[in-house]
Amino acid sequence: MSSTDAVPAKPLTPVVYHTLIALASGPRHGYAISQDVEDATDGQIRMGPGTLYGSLQRMQTSGLLRVVDSVDSESSHEDRRRYYELTPSGRRALEAEARRLERAVALARSRSILDAG
Repeated sequence: MSSTDAVPAKPLTPVVYHTLIALASGPRHGYAISQDVEDATDGQIRMGPGTLYGSLQRMQTSGLLRVVDSVDSESSHEDRRRYYELTPSGRRALEAEARRLERAVALARSRSILDAG
């Protein structure tokens, strides 16, 4: 595995993790990402424009996502929106984080912190 393909050694932040989950099903624009994250977390994570677009820029710089040139849509707003999608490195990072969280939940269950089912 080359250094550009390496999965991050540190856990992802909740904002990054949930943003990558929002993009796992396909490209989305910023507002759709923030709405998906808010809905998926029952409002526990709310990203204002500064947090959202700062995070998207950092994730793009780190190679987790990229801007998509265009998305087919009939909306007149679509030409002005930037769409983002996962890169292969972003998908690997998301999968690694999901596995890490799965192991953490398994540990909590094994120690009777959570119910087994």
